[in-house]
Amino acid sequence: MGKTLYLECYSGISGDMTVAALLDLGGDRTVLDKVLRSLPISGFETKISRVVKSGIDACDFDVVLDKEHENHDHDMEYLHGHHHEGRECNHAHGTGTAQDHHHHEHRGIKEITYIIEHSAMTENAKKIALRIFEILAEAESKAHNVPVDQVHFHEVGAVDSIVDIVSVAVCLDNLDVTEVIVPVLCEGRGTVRCQHGILPIPVPAVANIVSANHLHLKMTEVEGELVTPTGAAIVAAVKTKDKLPETFEIQKIGIGAGKRQYECPGILRAMIISQSAEIDEEKTQTEEFKHPEIGNNPKAENQETKDTIIKMETNIDDCSGEVLGFVMERLMKAGARDVHYVPVFMKKNRPAWVLNVICKEEDMEMLQNIIFEETTTIGIRYSRMERTILPRETRTLPTPWGEVLAKVCTLNGKEQLYPEYESVAQLSREKEIPFTEIYRYIVLANKEK
Repeated sequence: MGKTLYLECYSGISGDMTVAALLDLGGDRTVLDKVLRSLPISGFETKISRVVKSGIDACDFDVVLDKEHENHDHDMEYLHGHHHEGRECNHAHGTGTAQDHHHHEHRGIKEITYIIEHSAMTENAKKIALRIFEILAEAESKAHNVPVDQVHFHEVGAVDSIVDIVSVAVCLDNLDVTEVIVPVLCEGRGTVRCQHGILPIPVPAVANIVSANHLHLKMTEVEGELVTPTGAAIVAAVKTKDKLPETFEIQKIGIGAGKRQYECPGILRAMIISQSAEIDEEKTQTEEFKHPEIGNNPKAENQETKDTIIKMETNIDDCSGEVLGFVMERLMKAGARDVHYVPVFMKKNRPAWVLNVICKEEDMEMLQNIIFEETTTIGIRYSRMERTILPRETRTLPTPWGEVLAKVCTLNGKEQLYPEYESVAQLSREKEIPFTEIYRYIVLANKEK
């Protein structure tokens, strides 16, 4: 069914902190090791251990590089514009040409895409990793005024950063995270030395990512860089909401340790949360409709109620079906109630698409931003619509192959049952039973009751 992840970034966020927090949440180390071994790169090994940061037990994820690939990313002195052992260290920010800094590996988005596509990652994990790299490429492209396909990364081209980003994608995928809530990124102050000189914090790549993806940034008094470009790109790629529910339950907590020593705790806390309180409230309302005596509900007699929904619509005449499929996936994960697109013919007989999104008003701004980011449209129409909805509840139903979830609606005292697609599909894959066989069994078994 998918999990909701809350990232608490009061000490900032980086790639290694995120991997560590997700592993502490229960990310599958065996799956991760298999994927990392499949990457067509060399010169690294990973180390997972327990450390204490500010008196708090935390997981530490370390990418140990050989001498040829070491980029000194965890050295503290260069962060504040100093020299290390009599020489200027190359900070892991910035881009350059393939001729610069021969002792480091510079890779463009094409090379990184090849690495990801030729790994043992699932398709979903590949999408997550590629999206993170795309966001980084766009940020660096803007910072250095070069086309995206000509950006040669130092940071994300370095082996340790590739491993960090791939590991984040793999862990999010095998934890089955479908929603990610990040209210704010806390950043430090001061300067950082990189291969281009001394830069202010937040560095240009981070500032560009925050601006382009509408992230919320909070500047603190901590001396140093708390949010790395990789950390910012991870948030931009996976965040679906920036507000926590008013009440929620914490299912599990993961603590990821940072490498640098600052005045703040230096940890990333990740939580798997559930909105059980809201679900219970919805169930209570459903019971009121089914039993008029509960709460003396005046609408219970007709077994229906009304609310307001937003319909957003836009015409797109230069977008492929694959892109629209990706847009639909992002919109649904971000809270859209429904998404569909239909083919149309526009002026001059041009083939095009009409994209329709149904959502609640509080999700409208976030969904608009996704449409503008992912498509070429420059305008979105919207209208508020009244709708009549049946009271419903989610039930767990038994089958000979295991339990599945179903949505049950009530109309005039009679129940209408609709098996949940994802639940049936998961059971079908696990038991290797045809989807239609499981679906028919659920419907027929409950008709007889």
